[in-house]
Amino acid sequence: MEEIKILKVGEEVPDFEIDVYLPEKKDFGRIRLSEVYRSGKWVILFFYPADFTFVCPTELADIADKYQIFREEGVEIISVSTDTQYVHLA
Repeated sequence: MEEIKILKVGEEVPDFEIDVYLPEKKDFGRIRLSEVYRSGKWVILFFYPADFTFVCPTELADIADKYQIFREEGVEIISVSTDTQYVHLA
């Protein structure tokens, strides 16, 4: 059984690699956290429950509206939900 580590504010996030949907490419891919760090970018891990819930439209719309500003400042946003990359595509 895999050990689950609970992180607290200020603790370093361990490296991970995940399957993702890349909207700018309209395709699937993989992201490794350490590769994003090596590119010199800051990272925001944005957690939300699921794509088609009543809370998500406001949260996702707000961060989407500011996405270009974050990119210009050297920040990459990785959104994480309980959904698969196929749901994100939909």
